[in-house]
Amino acid sequence: MINLETPKKHRMLIDQAHQVAMNMLRPISRKYDQAEHEYPKELDMLAAMIDGLSDSGAGEGAGASGVKREDEPKDEGGVKNGANLASVMSIAEMCWGDTGLLLSMPRQGLGNSAIASVADEEQQKRYEGTWAAMAITEPSTGSDSASITTTARLDGDEYVLNGEKIFVTSGDRADSVVVWATLDKSLGRAAIKSFVVKKGNPGMKVERLEHKLGIRASDTAVITFTDCRVPAEDLLGSPEIDVKQGFAGAMATFDNTRPLVAAMAVGCARASLDLTRDLLQQAGIEIDYDRPAQLQSAAAAKFLQMEADWEAAQLLTMQAAWMADNRKPNSLEASMAKAKAGRVGSDITLSCVELAGSVGYSEMELLEKWSRDSKILDIFEGTQQIQLLIIARRILGLTSAELR
Repeated sequence: MINLETPKKHRMLIDQAHQVAMNMLRPISRKYDQAEHEYPKELDMLAAMIDGLSDSGAGEGAGASGVKREDEPKDEGGVKNGANLASVMSIAEMCWGDTGLLLSMPRQGLGNSAIASVADEEQQKRYEGTWAAMAITEPSTGSDSASITTTARLDGDEYVLNGEKIFVTSGDRADSVVVWATLDKSLGRAAIKSFVVKKGNPGMKVERLEHKLGIRASDTAVITFTDCRVPAEDLLGSPEIDVKQGFAGAMATFDNTRPLVAAMAVGCARASLDLTRDLLQQAGIEIDYDRPAQLQSAAAAKFLQMEADWEAAQLLTMQAAWMADNRKPNSLEASMAKAKAGRVGSDITLSCVELAGSVGYSEMELLEKWSRDSKILDIFEGTQQIQLLIIARRILGLTSAELR
């Protein structure tokens, strides 16, 4: 049975993440928001610290472990609080500091989660230590990952990739990019595989970096692939096309990354709530948890409602990660966590700006920045609408062809 308390063995890691967020990320948050596309060099020292923890065996949760679909679910007596739960809790703390900087962390890219989820044991070892971005979205596909048009054609012992990817987080800075491409368009989503393409590979070109509303510390790239040759051994997992299994490899990646994105939204929203509570108290507005909301000021009542929404998002996120640790199918819960946290994160951060008035709208505080940063967390890794569609399919037992 899931225990919703912070596991004792993870408390030190989470406390360390909070200290890093407060003392290392918050102080440079505004600097790199304004200096868009400039690499935050301070993160190199932080990455070295995380590597040291991992080498010592004390850093479980510094990055999420993969959700392997072929793994057998644990029996009810084998409850485990592992790296996935530690990851979402520590990521939430880091995003309490700054979401854009967290997304800029070396060797902690979304592509690393894809490798952890899909790569075989030999590949896991070979890619250890790499910083991998993830390239899914295309100009004509948006959140419909099954409609990918980037192609991968086998030529001898290499695959030849052709296509264009947009909105690639860390696409310029990362050591490699996990690229989703189809081996055969006629076979639909079952033919979609992921490839690790190393930086500097001929045929791969970063066309431009996007200017964005939020997470401006993180680089977001457009990348093209023109007859880009990739060794066959860099196809993640099995090269066989299993029509029965369909999109399972790709979905295993989403089952891993969606709780991580939900955790980012939880952390960013918590930062807004904490600061707003302080600002309200400075204005003489007390929030009394022992009195009904209707007997308090409108501002206090609104704050209590936001905290309730926040806690629901946090618990859903923890549940999805806990299920992954215990090798329980978590596709439904991952989408529920992403949908709830993404929407709640945007609602809370913007509402906090409104409650704080002119202070919230100005750059005197970080509230306006957090409201900008949080919006992307309701969009990437599958939009709010896509998550609700997935949830409906899971609950009703319908396929993507039956419910569009």
